[in-house]
Amino acid sequence: MAAPAVSSSMPVAAAPEVPKKLSGLDLYSRFAFAGAVCCGVTHGALTPVDVVKTRIQLEPQVYNKGMIGGFRQVIQNEGAGALLTGLGPTVAGYLLQGAFKFGGYELFKQQSINILGYETASQNRTAVYLGSSALAEFFADIALCPLEATRIRLVSQPTFATGLLSGFSKILKTEGIGAFYSGFGPILFKQVPYTMAKFVVYEKVSEMAFKAFKKEEIGSSGQTAVNLGSGLIAGFAAAFVSQPADTMLSKINKTPGLPGEGTTSRLIKIGKELGIKGSYTGLGARLFMVGTLTAFQFAIYGDVKKALGAVGAVEIGK
Repeated sequence: MAAPAVSSSMPVAAAPEVPKKLSGLDLYSRFAFAGAVCCGVTHGALTPVDVVKTRIQLEPQVYNKGMIGGFRQVIQNEGAGALLTGLGPTVAGYLLQGAFKFGGYELFKQQSINILGYETASQNRTAVYLGSSALAEFFADIALCPLEATRIRLVSQPTFATGLLSGFSKILKTEGIGAFYSGFGPILFKQVPYTMAKFVVYEKVSEMAFKAFKKEEIGSSGQTAVNLGSGLIAGFAAAFVSQPADTMLSKINKTPGLPGEGTTSRLIKIGKELGIKGSYTGLGARLFMVGTLTAFQFAIYGDVKKALGAVGAVEIGK
């Protein structure tokens, strides 16, 4: 007996859809957006810690009871609302900085691969990570510096202005645009080594973690956990490396310089006054802040990238 004919109209199982690989502006705008979100959210959330850390750096003789004691002092003297001083410029500044930092890092890393070739870049990936992060941070700091100067002025002088716009416009009107960049030298001195340590340590730690736990086996939640752990270690390293410059930045932005006094001479004077021990004032608060912040930055960055379908980057880790 002949077998019944199979209808040609029977449904055929659809092949699984392969995520589209993005490139160019489509890809790097997503990296920049993910970077803006992760930096803006984390720095904004940790504004109270940054307020206490900045007070400890600027007035160690007053705020000398550690981070927890510093919180109590600020609340007792000025009210809980003082812990959110500088929130506006913090969020605005780090949205911009995060976009340039993370987007730029991915861009410069890809350009390094294009110039060197994949094999050479992979064999020298530490140098690629360091160079890419340094270049990205330089451009990020051009965007960040005016808002960081405003934030520090608001935190160090609570009566200076009522918020971001009034503080920004007051500095511009009374001191000129140069005042926004009086801390550009120390912010580079702080942020460039910070970002270099942050990215290279993160890349190395996550590379080791993913050797032990394969991405496809641990799933999305496992990858987020790896990003958190790698970011935490990277944050500790970055905080320690950049602490002296962070203290100097707080000092130089606290008050305007004397007439005719250049940024370099101010930095030298502040450095002599602080010494090695003084330059690490507030390190405990900053380790807590930067470690937590960096852990969540990389976790949020990874998750937002996945949500946006930013899957076109070339990885050079082994």
